[in-house]
Amino acid sequence: MNTGAPLVLASRSPRRADILTRLGVSFVVDSADIDETPLPNETPRELVLRLATAKCVAVAARHPVDTLVLGADTTVDVDGEIFGTPTDIDHARRMLQRLSGRTHLVHTAVCVSLNGSRRAALDSAAVNMYPIDADLLERYLATGESLDKAGAYAVQGEAAMFVERVTGHLTTVVGLPVRVVEQLLGLPSRW
Repeated sequence: MNTGAPLVLASRSPRRADILTRLGVSFVVDSADIDETPLPNETPRELVLRLATAKCVAVAARHPVDTLVLGADTTVDVDGEIFGTPTDIDHARRMLQRLSGRTHLVHTAVCVSLNGSRRAALDSAAVNMYPIDADLLERYLATGESLDKAGAYAVQGEAAMFVERVTGHLTTVVGLPVRVVEQLLGLPSRW
């Protein structure tokens, strides 16, 4: 799908923009505004695939058909329960308390659209968390970092101290799996 034309990133995420910049991809941002509420009985993997595709489709509809659009979505999966973006500090606290001292999955789906054709793929990684001390948790919550992140933490930010190990690709946890993007865009693999 590599056309050489600038890509439209259907996301306001600075983390996704940073990953694309590191890949040397030229892009502009046109974020999608869609309802991200999970459907009844929807699994975390189904959710991210549906939302990545919906974001891609919504933004592609605003551009000429020959525009390359990339949409993505990430969620945290705790035994099949979806941990999206917390609604407030108390919600973030409850999420992080549940993640403390255990392993969870992070799923990120990516969808690309060009000339009326779409392709989507998903990648998952397992994250092992250390037990989180209550005082350390409160200091982290005070940073505000947790409020716009799936699962209430940023593995690349202050919450890195909570992460014992990532099994899988770190960029999947950050929100844009490089290997999937390279594959969908037809870029040479650098990772």
